[in-house]
Amino acid sequence: MHTNVVIVGAGPAGLAVGACLRRAGLDFVILEKAHEIAPVWRRHYRRLHLHTVKSFSSLPHMPFPKDYPRYVPREKVLAYLDAYAERFELRPRFGETVNSILREDGGYLVETGTNTFSARQVVIASGSNAEPVVPDLPEIDAFKGRRLHSADYTEATPFTGQSVLVVGMGNTGAEIALDLAECGARPTLSVRNGVHIVPLQLFGVPIQMIAIASQPMPQAVNDRLFPIVLDFALGKLEKYGIVRPKQGILEQVDAGRIPVIDVGTVETIKSGGIKVAPDIKRFTEHGAIFVSGRQAEFDSVILATGYRPGFEKFLPTELWPGKSGVTRQASELGLYLVGFHNPVTGLLREIGREAVAVTNDIKRRSSTR
Repeated sequence: MHTNVVIVGAGPAGLAVGACLRRAGLDFVILEKAHEIAPVWRRHYRRLHLHTVKSFSSLPHMPFPKDYPRYVPREKVLAYLDAYAERFELRPRFGETVNSILREDGGYLVETGTNTFSARQVVIASGSNAEPVVPDLPEIDAFKGRRLHSADYTEATPFTGQSVLVVGMGNTGAEIALDLAECGARPTLSVRNGVHIVPLQLFGVPIQMIAIASQPMPQAVNDRLFPIVLDFALGKLEKYGIVRPKQGILEQVDAGRIPVIDVGTVETIKSGGIKVAPDIKRFTEHGAIFVSGRQAEFDSVILATGYRPGFEKFLPTELWPGKSGVTRQASELGLYLVGFHNPVTGLLREIGREAVAVTNDIKRRSSTR
């Protein structure tokens, strides 16, 4: 099957690119290994809300409905994505797992388990959360309680009354720990390294809008200023077992680590509803021993240990186009990544900007043929 553009993935990034290409009058095919759009969003835990405001989080050419709250909950995000696909007549080919992408005659052959697609350009939009990362933790197989990755966590009810160890304090780990505490569980957060935490709103202003406004300032100035402001807003958290990394917030973002956006976890830690522990030395049959020497028993362990993109399985290293968006190499190759850069100004906002830029570059390439 021949097409102008193959889009890999039918999550927000793939849908955004599809909508932009549709408006540009360019033909394309969206391939999705699942049997529904936005499968990652459908498996997210139920209490999840966007941490960015709706006015800066919609996809191109279709804002969120006016009656949606400022921070859109998961079920409304899904309703929006379904409506978005319908409005732009996006009909992904479901059940198509991409196995390889090969260069051929200035274009690409995209092979799935059942079909081969020939395309002039390819957009990888499968997302950074395609595959759960399960680290090899010391003696974790000795633990006899329940163990699961955060990708399989939906709600706190099954853990009510239990002592639960949450491994990892990124945004997912911090919010799951809060969810557990609010539903009567006894969570402990294991924090391996330092972590930057920012409030959802700073003095009533969404942190995303502050991040956008501070973009023109030099990174070094931002990285010196933010800790002072955050200490005032959240208090000094070292006494609760949370330390800042040596790298500044923006320096860490450049390295691919976004700060934890606090939605209530900090106050629950301060009140004792969530305990904080250091890295794990090893697991035991009924719990864990931490590097501090402290030992504790747990009924369950939730691994909030992140995800990986997974596109390295089907995309040869020599074809990687560099960073997300329109890089020089991506433009030369006609092969783009969209949705793999998560700045402090918001992932969905960045996806929209990248989708527009990639579509414009594909139009330029098409006009020069």
